[in-house]
Amino acid sequence: MKTIAEINERIKQGKAVVLTAKEMTKAVKEMGAEKAAAEIDVVTTGTFSPMCSSGMLFNIGQTEAPSLRASKMWLNDVPCHAGLAAVDGYLGATEMREGDPLNMVFPGEFKYGGGHVIEDLIAGKKVKLRCESYTTDCYPKKVFEKEITINDLKYAQMLNPRNCYQNYNVAVNENADRILYTYMGALKPHLQNANFATAGELSPLFNDPYFKTIGLGTRIFLGGGIGYVIGAGTQHVPNPKRQENGLPLTASGTLMLKGDMKQMSDRYVRAQSILGYGVSLAVGVGIPIPVLNAEIAKYTGVSDEDILMPVKDYSKDYQNLNPRIIKHVSYAELVSGSIEINGKKVETHPLTSYHRSLEIAEELKKRIEKGEFLLTQPVENVEAF
Repeated sequence: MKTIAEINERIKQGKAVVLTAKEMTKAVKEMGAEKAAAEIDVVTTGTFSPMCSSGMLFNIGQTEAPSLRASKMWLNDVPCHAGLAAVDGYLGATEMREGDPLNMVFPGEFKYGGGHVIEDLIAGKKVKLRCESYTTDCYPKKVFEKEITINDLKYAQMLNPRNCYQNYNVAVNENADRILYTYMGALKPHLQNANFATAGELSPLFNDPYFKTIGLGTRIFLGGGIGYVIGAGTQHVPNPKRQENGLPLTASGTLMLKGDMKQMSDRYVRAQSILGYGVSLAVGVGIPIPVLNAEIAKYTGVSDEDILMPVKDYSKDYQNLNPRIIKHVSYAELVSGSIEINGKKVETHPLTSYHRSLEIAEELKKRIEKGEFLLTQPVENVEAF
């Protein structure tokens, strides 16, 4: 048994042994969980994938007299939620710019939305802020417009209600005679392709399936900067059906995350325009797993072959909330380029960047080895929420 405090002391001394989740898979296979737990202190994970339930909480400050109470707010003509306080706002990643034709001309291109604003701000670009309000005795200003950068914001935090799904659907179009445009990308008719997400053995929550080390206050890599887990994400499923190895067989655990956008990089936060569906935001997340004992070492030894993902039909079943699963396939099969469904070879296409996910795990490893990133003791386990 080790403690997080002991591991942090080893990090400060430059003595901590840190492996990426990919390296840990090999280590556990070669030396076993008991020996791995004794020799390895931290396992770093990573994922870079579209995460629609993301956004930014910000405060524009009272920049010039007279003072303003913003009841409506826009950034680059993308509406923000202003029903918080005088100059607080929240911008969702999937919010669309006013005037966008959406799917009126099908399939819509969705060229600019909240995700693009967030990426532009993190990249240091100027965006147009516009505010409108009714007047009050304490806030007499009606209209305010100004070009701003992220440095002009008094507060800019990424606040993501639901990130890092522990497992997710492999999406196919089983029955429709046309292409379906979904948040999982374009699905060709009659099982011509299968789209999937997650980073497999690198993915954070596959390395801690029971949330033994992840909880309220866990420090993470978020968008290139430091972030924190602030609870279970919306739609979190605490007790899914699991394999014998503990891995869930369906979409299950999720996390609510926050982090300072002024620390972030547009390399790890990128807007996405999804044809026929809308705008999303690809977010880079890396979570360190402290190897406290052999049980945790065993979980962090997860391999792509161990992970089973559900294949679901988006032509009828998903739309009608039918829980049917066509079959389960391993992540290893998915990254091979094709899977078999009903005797048919189906090409597979990832939405998650495995290359960037591995880069995140490696970057987090470097920061820990340099003593720049310490671990935190969660106040509560995620499952307590």
